Amino acid sequence: MENSTTTTKEKQSWKFPREFWTANLMELFERAAYYGFFIVLTLYLTDIVGFDDKETAFVAGIFFAGLYLLPPFVGAIADKIGFKNGLILAFSLLTVGYFFLGVFHSKALVILFLLVVMIGGSFIKPLITGTVSKTTTAANRARGYSLFYWVVNVGAFSGKTFVPYIRQGIGLEYVNFFSSAMAFLALLFALFFFKRIKTPSEEGKTLGDVARALWRIFRAPRLIILTFIVTGFWIIQHQLYATMPKYVIRLQGVEARPEWLANVNPAAVVLFVVLVTQLMKKYRAVSSMLVGMLMMPFSALAMSASPWLEGIYGPSILVLGFITLHPLTIMMIIGIGIQGLAECFISPRFLEYFSLQAPKGEEGLYLGFSHLHSFFSALAGFIMSGFLLDAYCPNPKTLPAGLTAAQKATYYADAHHIWYYFVAIGLTAAIALLIFRYVTNKIDRKSGEPKGETKGTEDPEEK
Repeated sequence: MENSTTTTKEKQSWKFPREFWTANLMELFERAAYYGFFIVLTLYLTDIVGFDDKETAFVAGIFFAGLYLLPPFVGAIADKIGFKNGLILAFSLLTVGYFFLGVFHSKALVILFLLVVMIGGSFIKPLITGTVSKTTTAANRARGYSLFYWVVNVGAFSGKTFVPYIRQGIGLEYVNFFSSAMAFLALLFALFFFKRIKTPSEEGKTLGDVARALWRIFRAPRLIILTFIVTGFWIIQHQLYATMPKYVIRLQGVEARPEWLANVNPAAVVLFVVLVTQLMKKYRAVSSMLVGMLMMPFSALAMSASPWLEGIYGPSILVLGFITLHPLTIMMIIGIGIQGLAECFISPRFLEYFSLQAPKGEEGLYLGFSHLHSFFSALAGFIMSGFLLDAYCPNPKTLPAGLTAAQKATYYADAHHIWYYFVAIGLTAAIALLIFRYVTNKIDRKSGEPKGETKGTEDPEEK
């Protein structure tokens, strides 16, 4: 009888209402649109719109930073207007924004429609994750979020996989129409298949509540210090979008596919996150993050090592006995793979630490700002990228006319030096986290209670 009951509960735990599956399908389309667009955003702003590398860095950095700062605020608005109306508004803005980015290429209009996309995109995270929360129960919530996580990565992977065919086939600007079409499909599901979910206004937070939570985070020493330390990790991670696409194409030509290289990151996360979480479950959150932070300098170092590898093996290397790759491609795959593995050690445990720092009953509101590090790192990482590309890997269109191939190559001889700056950032962040762990452990030993850490089964002082 007990086994029968358990089996029934297990079967029920995999059953979700239609709104859950509809929300996940919309998320699949939205992630394909977003990552397909974002992986080529800096190329679009420079090659199509005409911003130089430094201007592109500021525009893209502000756009990406806004996507991580606005969600808690628009989430409060979404609670008031309802999830269905919020989703219709979000996907309408995304459809229009992406579409007109494909139509208009003047700088002023591009900035305007990037703002439209930023506002629309800011609604997605609180609305979709909120739907998953409201359409699952205690029995199946973990499975619901695991399915959601897989859908996010499938969408990201598929968008970046498909986009090179558009960019190389009919033109870079047409990627915007692909993203608009994906957003429009999601809009149709929001209009015709998604039912209204009851969200009483008293359940939501006001904009004032959100602003006060942000202020309290800045007044929480451990939380804000750790946020700034982890920003070092994300500055390097954001180079997948800020630096890597231009770097690869300028060194290898327009036939290169940096979009596919960027897919190594989500692939590594999907493959290893469960294993890493299991291996590190007995260790404190900061200790797990430290492992990932120590890996990040090696990620940037690997990306810088292609000239060294090419000097030994030449411009093409036979891999696994049947595929030939350029040394730059090989070292990018290795570097990005290390980033993905490092993320498995850092991201889940940072969220855990962040939630444990929140006052009782305000965990959800605090977690709305758990990506505050991405706001800071987007601004810093993209702006750095613009200046570094301009100095070490310039836009070919800015070079003097009539250069021979050999003369042109001299302008890119030191391009790999870009990654040395991120090696330094990674080392600094890792050392800072090591000091942070030492100081907080010392304080906790005096107080007798770890603050913002879950205890493992082994002696925490040994971790």
